[in-house]
Amino acid sequence: MSEQPCDSSAPTLFTWEFATDPYPAYAWLRDHAPVHRTTLPSGVDAWLVTRYADAKKALADPRLSKNPQRHSAAAHAKGKVGIPGERSAELMTHLLNIDPPDHTRLRRLVSKAFTPGRVAEFAPRVRTLTDQLIDAFEERGEADLIHEFAFPLPIYAICDLLGVPREDQDDLRDWAGMMIRHGSGPRGGVARAVKRIRGYLAELIHRKRGDLGEDLISGLIRASDHGEHLTENEAAAMCFVLLFAGFETTINLIGNGVYALLRNPEQRAQMQRAVEEGDERLLAAGVEELLRYDGPVEIATWRFATEPLTLAGQRIAEGEPVLVVLAAADRDPERFAAPDVLDLARRDNQHLGYGHGIHYCLGAPLARLEARTAIGTLLRRLPGLRLAADPEDLRWRGGLIMRGLRTLPVTWNSTGG
Repeated sequence: MSEQPCDSSAPTLFTWEFATDPYPAYAWLRDHAPVHRTTLPSGVDAWLVTRYADAKKALADPRLSKNPQRHSAAAHAKGKVGIPGERSAELMTHLLNIDPPDHTRLRRLVSKAFTPGRVAEFAPRVRTLTDQLIDAFEERGEADLIHEFAFPLPIYAICDLLGVPREDQDDLRDWAGMMIRHGSGPRGGVARAVKRIRGYLAELIHRKRGDLGEDLISGLIRASDHGEHLTENEAAAMCFVLLFAGFETTINLIGNGVYALLRNPEQRAQMQRAVEEGDERLLAAGVEELLRYDGPVEIATWRFATEPLTLAGQRIAEGEPVLVVLAAADRDPERFAAPDVLDLARRDNQHLGYGHGIHYCLGAPLARLEARTAIGTLLRRLPGLRLAADPEDLRWRGGLIMRGLRTLPVTWNSTGG
């Protein structure tokens, strides 16, 4: 890779201590090395982009391809990029890995499922799921909000959206759980889960061809049968990435968000009052601030330079990976006043939590609905909610892209004695 001056005072990245609180390290990078070359835990060398203005430009730069085949052969030999197991499971052709015109074609097909109208129609189901999950632990007076609430809610919601039969949804939940549990460990565990999900989706697509419904998978089949040229691999890959991206981001949004509220009692009290008074505006604004403050996606998915380019004074060679650090950009003091302060009523909150440009998160409306419903319902039904562990004892899942807690133990005054 291109040479960059070495600074012995540069922070150490990607340790467990860093995962607990990466923000001081990102502040140093913004100030001293806003486009920083580093070696990732996988052995891959990559550039980290940490300032808001640079990040926004990079996210929309057509010279930065999403296609992993753009990764230079020599660099690729040092380590793998992308989702473990997706290549062997023939799941590479999805929205996170392709550029126009294929990206434009596939995004157009699936975007119909995420229109404001379709998401609004889905709201009652999300409310029902939320209440059912809380019903299961409310009288107990304690719970792990990650495993008992933030994890199952988006899994069941995206399964419903895709058209996964209810009797199969617990299997998808188990396989998705394997991906979460092994995210920081042996890549083989993730790869096995990916293959199981791929096999199931292929079978489900085949079954639905004879019994189409109004779900997303049926819509993709109809499109492929009416000249949109959607291959079976593309359909399976599309469903997989919606499942993969749709559940882990929302788990982290709910988990990180509730944790941030519990660590900021004045802001939590403000949100509590809004929920009790039915103030949907503060709830919506609050979710946006939680996305900015400690969002679910720490680093945007891989990009690769298609030609030599210069970014913030650094020369990036063709084929080199560029990783936009959303968590750093969204705490840039050049863009956000008092960026390290949680302010639920923050105005002009144009965070990058769901990306920017043509790869802006397609499922953002659904994730926002789930977060507003989940957090609002928790505060309404469990007003005495409090953290049941020392924050220093909590552990964050390792991994490059996502940021989320392994567990979130909480307690409250139960009504069940």
